Amino acid sequence: MIENTMENTKTVQISKKNKDKLKIKLASIPIIIFILAGIFGPLLLDFDPTETFIDERLLPPGSTLKDGTVAWLGTDQLGRNVLFQIIYGTRISLLVSLATVVLGGGVGVLLGLISGYFGGKIDSIIMRIADVQLAFPAILLAILIAGVLGPSITNVIITLSITRWVTFARVARSTTLSTKKKSFVDAAKVQGASHFKIIFKYILPMCMSSIMVIVTVQLGLVIISEASLSFLGLGVPSSQPSWGYLISLGRDYINSAWWIATMPGIALSILVVCVGFIGDKLRDILDTSTN
Repeated sequence: MIENTMENTKTVQISKKNKDKLKIKLASIPIIIFILAGIFGPLLLDFDPTETFIDERLLPPGSTLKDGTVAWLGTDQLGRNVLFQIIYGTRISLLVSLATVVLGGGVGVLLGLISGYFGGKIDSIIMRIADVQLAFPAILLAILIAGVLGPSITNVIITLSITRWVTFARVARSTTLSTKKKSFVDAAKVQGASHFKIIFKYILPMCMSSIMVIVTVQLGLVIISEASLSFLGLGVPSSQPSWGYLISLGRDYINSAWWIATMPGIALSILVVCVGFIGDKLRDILDTSTN
């Protein structure tokens, strides 16, 4: 009876894991489309984000332009094609989010590994700095730093990296604290392995599953943060069409030309929801595999 119950439970877990994997694949489709559009779109389109066409301003979606092309998502108040601007903005959003996760995540994971492995004063100093930073809302801290550094893609990446390293550090530290007590780590110490080798060969691989979940979650949060800074004029310069900047331009025309702000808002929502959904399902899969 007990064996049958255990087999049924295992079958249910495997079935749920397979369903979650299928959902992840489906949610990955829009993300792949955005990635391809961000990489190849600006290379294939003959479009200058700074060029204006006053005679074609505020045209609704589906309008035919003077050159014979169709503005499928309409034009903005300066006559620029909204679809082309969204495609260009895709590259900026993906670049900022990936660079932020790599930079901020890399620093955070490294500090978390050092903090959890060595402990003592090093652990206290790193975690107290993290606690102080967590006392401030991330978006307010980002606005403060961005206001000091000024608008540019590099400054946005630096700003968001500063606000995001803490999450990675705390996750890496907690996993390191439990992993360094394992027998294979003790065996490596007995064999004379260096601290560097123990941290990166034995402890870091054990942290990767948790880190991957955090990466997917933080990607969506970083995209929203970048759009928020650009909306406030503290992010990407106006010469480079960011989704947040496009939404900011359209807020004054929401009643007469709703598509200017709505279309980039929809693109932003789809990308963030899909990334967040993948992170949620990935966490479920990893939790199920450990039970």
